[in-house]
Amino acid sequence: LVVQAEDNADFGAMAEDEDESSDDPNLQLELSVFRDQWMSELKPNSGESGRGQRLLRAKSLKRSQELAREEKATELFLRAVQEEQNGAVYEAIKFYRMAMQLVPDIEFKINYNRPADADRGGGNYMDNCDAEDEIEDLLAYFEQQLTVESAFPKICIPEHEMTQVHISALPREILMYIFRWVVSCDLDMRALEQLSLVCRGFYICARDPEIWRSACLKVWGRNCTKLVPYKSWREMFVQRPRVRFDGVYISKSSYIRQGEESLDGFYRAWHHVEYYRYLRFFPDGHVVMLTTPEDPLYVVPRLRTRNTRMDSVLFGHFRLSQETDNQTKVFAVICKKKEEVRRRCEIGHKIKVI
Repeated sequence: LVVQAEDNADFGAMAEDEDESSDDPNLQLELSVFRDQWMSELKPNSGESGRGQRLLRAKSLKRSQELAREEKATELFLRAVQEEQNGAVYEAIKFYRMAMQLVPDIEFKINYNRPADADRGGGNYMDNCDAEDEIEDLLAYFEQQLTVESAFPKICIPEHEMTQVHISALPREILMYIFRWVVSCDLDMRALEQLSLVCRGFYICARDPEIWRSACLKVWGRNCTKLVPYKSWREMFVQRPRVRFDGVYISKSSYIRQGEESLDGFYRAWHHVEYYRYLRFFPDGHVVMLTTPEDPLYVVPRLRTRNTRMDSVLFGHFRLSQETDNQTKVFAVICKKKEEVRRRCEIGHKIKVI
């Protein structure tokens, strides 16, 4: 009986193991079915996200290619400009063509402006100055300093002891005549500003209102009877639009035109045409104009006066006109020198060039 009971117990244990082993495949099958359903539900979302990522990658790749193409076109165009400036016309045309094949409108996409940091070279000193050290009215400050230093202030004092008479011995009236002589009839206000850098007294003399008023009357005539809206005559002379008399206006023009082809077709001529137009204004209302291919280094010294001996020089008159829209315009009437001489011989009096 005991043996039979042990056999029955072993049989029951084996039956339970067989039931558990038979239940495991069903459980695994259910788990696999659940995984498949779960993956099938996730597949559409993963497909959409994959397509979105592919589109983003394609857009970024296209953008990077466009930037690289534009950068290459910019490099080629700037090299073409450099070759053109050096006189290598054929090389310039080749690089221009290569740049425009990459980006047709590359000429309008190039930024020719100078960087913002390039104009800040001389501003470090002013940026480091304290606000307390700024002087609003330098003229009044210098006058006050001279009054405080001496009861009888002088325009200037000699830096070193000297046996000869110093310019400081001259009265103020004589010095003002000298300052007006420096300005002269040519309105050399630049020389006057350089003279004001000598000392505080010269600075005060160079800011004399009568000197600047005479200069304004010389430039604008009846159109500057009122000082408003400017605070001083010097401010009017500096800020109001006008022509300058201390130099020559130069306009450089250049273009490239195709020449005749050779008979064999291997050589194509390109002509680089370059010329200058010079305009020289004088305070008395005269103007001189010259169009020539000669370099400014040789032409500008010859235009210092109206009595130039250069051929093809045009002479005339000019005037400034204040329009109703507050724009200052320059009107000039010029003619050839030979025509003017011929008219003077015929009339024998003062003429008006038309």
